[in-house]
Amino acid sequence: MSDHASDFVLQAISFDTLEGWKDDDPSGLFEGMRSCRRQITDVKPYRTGSLGLSSEDLLPLLVAAEDFTPSSPSSARAFFETHCRPFLIRRSDGNSGFVTAFYEPDIEVSERPDEVFRFPFYRRPDDLVDLDDTNRPAGLDRSYAFGRLHDGRITAYPDRCAIDQGFLEGHGLEIAWAKSKVDLFFVHVQGAARLRYSDGRIGRITYAAKAGHPFSAVGKLLIDRGEIARADISMQTIRAWLARNPEQVDEVLWHNRSYIFFRETPSRVISLRTADPEAGPIAAAKVPLLAGRSLAVDRMIHTFGFPFFIRAESLTHLDTHLDQGRPFRRLMLALDTGSAIVGPVRGDIFTGSGDMAGERAGTVRNDADFTILIPKAAAGRFA
Repeated sequence: MSDHASDFVLQAISFDTLEGWKDDDPSGLFEGMRSCRRQITDVKPYRTGSLGLSSEDLLPLLVAAEDFTPSSPSSARAFFETHCRPFLIRRSDGNSGFVTAFYEPDIEVSERPDEVFRFPFYRRPDDLVDLDDTNRPAGLDRSYAFGRLHDGRITAYPDRCAIDQGFLEGHGLEIAWAKSKVDLFFVHVQGAARLRYSDGRIGRITYAAKAGHPFSAVGKLLIDRGEIARADISMQTIRAWLARNPEQVDEVLWHNRSYIFFRETPSRVISLRTADPEAGPIAAAKVPLLAGRSLAVDRMIHTFGFPFFIRAESLTHLDTHLDQGRPFRRLMLALDTGSAIVGPVRGDIFTGSGDMAGERAGTVRNDADFTILIPKAAAGRFA
């Protein structure tokens, strides 16, 4: 899927016909909307995607949410019904949307390398530069948002293989060291992690930049090779295959040339006893993610902060224990993005932090309908 508006259309619908809407409780979104308003007004508006919805279009909804406290699920829904109009996003080729999920791993780390902790998380290098149409070298694909500035010349940055083999050693960019190259790789895929140090401190890292190369799914590689059946592919089955085939780990991981750099967040020095395990990481929208209510979207098309109602009939294991077995039908906020999240109806659901969140996230690969809620003043442009 490309990011051209001709690849999809918005179909105006009503809340009465939005299947699953009346069973949802979007009360938890108001905290996130208040955070988005502070980011937009006090720091910087979000980049406008090709759909044409801007932070200015979103602000009336965020302002209204500032002092609103829902008294019940129905009052929370009524708030959105009052201030928004729902639009079903339809792909022009007739195919459905698709959701996966991501989480924030917990990783045991060391501040110093040794024989056990050998695999570093790197900060953004000084020679990594943002690319746009004004400085992108001829011949470098437009998908490259980053490159290397060296001796006055911009080129593609070294890839995962080169960095794993020592390209960045000696530059003082290491944040911490992990025990497992596979664990580190999956933190790259997730884009954030909680770091657990031996003295009880808990740190946090989140995405800062990437080397620029396209994301290539190692799961697809293993499917194409006949190593794992398409119906069985998940983070868990990929990890199990890598554990059984240690001699092929480098070859498989290097298939994904994309490499992620991280930045530390202020919780770096918070003790394990006082850190809030429920607080989500700060991702691309620069506000904390809400477990089960945050969605990563294609930021080339969509704009952060907008609400999306996601309906995935075959996804039945992400709700609370009271809702186990029910289809996923939930209002979410677009608060993140990712290299693999490409297209108007492609999303990544944030399931939370820690191992259980990882178990839930690792098996999500489901068709889904995407309905965007647009504040009424802006909705007239799409009706």
